[in-house]
Amino acid sequence: MNIGYKTCIALFVLITGFTACHRSGKKEDKTVHIIFDSDIGPDYDDVGAITILHVMADQGEAKILATVASNKYEGIAGVLDVFNTYFHRSDIPIGVPKGDAVSMGASQHWTDTLLAKYPHAITRNDQVPDAVALYRRILSEQPDQSVTIVTVGFLTNMANLLASAPDSVSSLSGMELIKKKVKLLVTMGGKFPSGREFNIFNDPAGSRNALENWPTKVLFSGSEIGEKIKTGLPLIHDTAITGDPAKDVFSISIPLNPADSAGRMSWDETTVLVAVRGYEPYFDVREGKIRVADDGGNTWDAASKGQFYLVEKMPYPQIADTINALMMKQPLEQ
Repeated sequence: MNIGYKTCIALFVLITGFTACHRSGKKEDKTVHIIFDSDIGPDYDDVGAITILHVMADQGEAKILATVASNKYEGIAGVLDVFNTYFHRSDIPIGVPKGDAVSMGASQHWTDTLLAKYPHAITRNDQVPDAVALYRRILSEQPDQSVTIVTVGFLTNMANLLASAPDSVSSLSGMELIKKKVKLLVTMGGKFPSGREFNIFNDPAGSRNALENWPTKVLFSGSEIGEKIKTGLPLIHDTAITGDPAKDVFSISIPLNPADSAGRMSWDETTVLVAVRGYEPYFDVREGKIRVADDGGNTWDAASKGQFYLVEKMPYPQIADTINALMMKQPLEQ
């Protein structure tokens, strides 16, 4: 074993918190406890992301604590409920921001198809709690340093959670609650080492407040990563798969954009993959800290510590194969 390999393993453990064993020598439960935070609607890679998250939960790799919207168009709670219900997890809590937040639906109108076609008990956003209230409740119930938050949308909820005050659920401030309960934040946001990316610039103030003040380690999957990983075609071409909401969404949306003829760019799926499995063996990382400008552009401060962004390691087609295989798995029989 050479020094480079040892350094790589140490960095992987530093970011993910994964180790092979407890100090007692007993094998550690590597199930990742996830809060999934999504703007599910403006694009449809969120659909692939929530699908593979449920599949990895079926495989025992993840436990989904909550599915939270960072977007508040009417119907988003129902869309999240469609996927939770399809994967036999209709009891997963759902939250939607009730204050200032982006409200942006799907231009391809696939959300309408899902809500009309698939079972879901939640039909209105007012049937679910405020996103930050749900975060505070869920986090307060978890063991210390046990939660991975994965955001594949706007960072509005992260900023609001940081700013939240003690309440009847927890005597801790938002900052204190995050420090106590969260192990890692994994976010699809930014372009590295510099650029301007959708999730960041749609709420630049919230993004800056969240990312520059976040008290735990942060792992970024930048737009330059997901744009090179194309998925969805094997799913829509598999005639054996029917009555699948992800297949319906990709079947509706891919033909509407000639740029998607090789598959849709997989920003959100890639983020969920590394949130659950860790960045190895798929990627390497660079350490530093993001800096967000007033217009939502970002740069990277390589002299700082505690945040990381993904860089290419495994060939992108191999990662696409992994994501496609997960997207095509069906829910476990009940």
